Amino acid sequence: MRVVLDTNVVLSALVFGGGLAGRLRMAWQNQQVLPLVNTDTAQELMRVLAYPKFHLSPSDQQQLLADYLPYSQSVKIPESMPPVPECRDPYDLMFMRLAVVGKARVLVSGDKDLLTLATAFKSMTGCPIQSVEAFFSTL
Repeated sequence: MRVVLDTNVVLSALVFGGGLAGRLRMAWQNQQVLPLVNTDTAQELMRVLAYPKFHLSPSDQQQLLADYLPYSQSVKIPESMPPVPECRDPYDLMFMRLAVVGKARVLVSGDKDLLTLATAFKSMTGCPIQSVEAFFSTL
């Protein structure tokens, strides 16, 4: 199943790893889901893993990336951007565009700004935006 995972979801799975986030990590490791990434989403993940509040050494950061990126499929975003609903946070656009271009079955997010766009995004693209909890309840 092709999925787009918002940075906060990937971060929870990699750094904290318990509960549903840990289950999601197992799902990509067992190839039950295929996370889609592009240059922008991968760079954001690298940037966030380097936040001082996580106390991750460069080696730790590389190990966490190595537990995610090899399980992912890279998608090239075309120059002409696909239409998606307008959103408050411009950083959320990259996840919606990736979901459309990558033909994801679902965009999984813990971001309230993205979750509030779920109805508009699904009606525009056919792809739902779901929380981790909702994703596992429908899996």
